[in-house]
Amino acid sequence: MSSTAPTSPQPSPAPERAGAPAALSDVTASDGALRRFLHGLPGVDAVGLEARAASLGTRSIKTTAKAYAIDLAISMVDLTTLEGADTPGKVRALGAKAVRPDPTDRTAPATAAVCVYPDMVAAAKEAVAGSAVKVASVATAFPAGRAPLAVKLADVREAVAAGADEIDMVIDRGAFLAGNYRKVFDEITAVKEACGASARLKVIFETGELSTYDNIRRASWLGMLAGADFIKTSTGKVAVNATPANTLLMLEAVRDFRAQTGVQVGVKPAGGIRTTKDAVKFLVLVNETVGEDWLDNHWFRFGASSLLNDLLMQRQKLATGRYSGPDYVTVD
Repeated sequence: MSSTAPTSPQPSPAPERAGAPAALSDVTASDGALRRFLHGLPGVDAVGLEARAASLGTRSIKTTAKAYAIDLAISMVDLTTLEGADTPGKVRALGAKAVRPDPTDRTAPATAAVCVYPDMVAAAKEAVAGSAVKVASVATAFPAGRAPLAVKLADVREAVAAGADEIDMVIDRGAFLAGNYRKVFDEITAVKEACGASARLKVIFETGELSTYDNIRRASWLGMLAGADFIKTSTGKVAVNATPANTLLMLEAVRDFRAQTGVQVGVKPAGGIRTTKDAVKFLVLVNETVGEDWLDNHWFRFGASSLLNDLLMQRQKLATGRYSGPDYVTVD
């Protein structure tokens, strides 16, 4: 990884695309063609995948590179609150923290985004106004995704109308596991259309419920074929969320997708990433699998709530040589 310090998040260009790239348009022409393509993808060597992820996780980095990695990770955080007890006040406080994570140190970068429920988008937009921090909103009956398409699309349109820059949608895992790939594809394309020209789309697979690595690979390609700007591991609401292995598999998928189509898609591991050590392991995965083109918050994010605090504590430790007291960071 380069040791040049990352800058604060920059305004994102308009969403890159909609629908399947021309290079693969034939594989989405019918349900049969889509099924043949997805089941024709190479099978995943689970032992090899997990061994490579574990091996990359043992890489150590020196102090200068660690300082860079911490700032890069901070700039990639989607600071998230997705609780039934969320209030406008809590969301505004979170937005202020996203804009200035460390009020005592103006050199600390802002986070990439604040991620909230659709009814909290307006409060989040108010809190980050004037900054480059994006507002992301979970939609489509998050986290289960069990609702009619009309309800899901209304959810998306409400969030976009309130000012959401990004939509994090969940796929219908029941339809996917039943082999109804066309239904999942059509729902993603419909949500992408509902995002309009202003919002990027992240597609959440809930990898912990997909059972196999082969299914995660198929879901990754299905999401990208349908127009996802990002593919995302998890909601953070189940037992198994982002892991180095499932994230590595998704990174390989976006790498191969770009090689075949010329279209770049982002990756967002979410849930269970709590420490600086965890974040650095994921950044090594990115660097070694897809390279520097993805080492930017336009293409890689962390879905997290508690990660930012640990990053700030470790950042302060590098700067001063000591850990701060427990009141150095806010408790979200």
